Amino acid sequence: MKAFLHPSENRGHVKMGWLESKHSFSFGNWYNPNYMGVSALRVINDDLIDGHQGFGTHPHDNMEILTCVLKGTITHQDSMGNHGGIAAGEWQLMSAGTGVRHSEMNQGDEQVHLLQIWIIPKERNAKPNYQQIRLDPHEQPNQWHLICGPNDNAPMHIRQNAEVKTAVIQQGHSLEVKATQHINYVHVVSGTVQIAEHTVKAGGAIAFLEDSEIKASEDAQVIWFDLPEVPN
Repeated sequence: MKAFLHPSENRGHVKMGWLESKHSFSFGNWYNPNYMGVSALRVINDDLIDGHQGFGTHPHDNMEILTCVLKGTITHQDSMGNHGGIAAGEWQLMSAGTGVRHSEMNQGDEQVHLLQIWIIPKERNAKPNYQQIRLDPHEQPNQWHLICGPNDNAPMHIRQNAEVKTAVIQQGHSLEVKATQHINYVHVVSGTVQIAEHTVKAGGAIAFLEDSEIKASEDAQVIWFDLPEVPN
């Protein structure tokens, strides 16, 4: 199986006071020409945010911004009028479209751990939109859970021909990866998995074209991005 392995240790590591972040792809002050994204997937930032800190109000446009909270609760507020908490096991999708301003703040005492994911939309300058769901794969392990996609059957609608799925795979169990698009990109949130002859540890990822199988060497959570060959 032809594959591109992205080891965890190759991520950018940024520590600035209240924020510790590991960047899968070039972002902010960390730049690596070998890691500029895959298809429409542009950003995966693994963030630790100290208590009573966070991202103050700032703008975005023409980006699908998916947030996965792994620990704690982050408080969201935006110029569309949305305001509330996103807790561990919940997912937020903000379609920035023509432009939106928002903040993401940790109002508690303990660190918040989250993944910030950016996907380039196929439709530019659309009306901004906000969606939020609870879907904790730990509650139903060893199966894929669709988070967002382009069709009406998806829990959240994304403006790109892409699907995002997640799963908790218990040690010794396996799941098939069969793409509906063309490029598979599997990011390991926790644990260790085997994909063909490759071992992928927490924070690492692998991109591949053919259908394959993921087997958990230890209990693991993964996110599978089913991406178009060329972004629309």
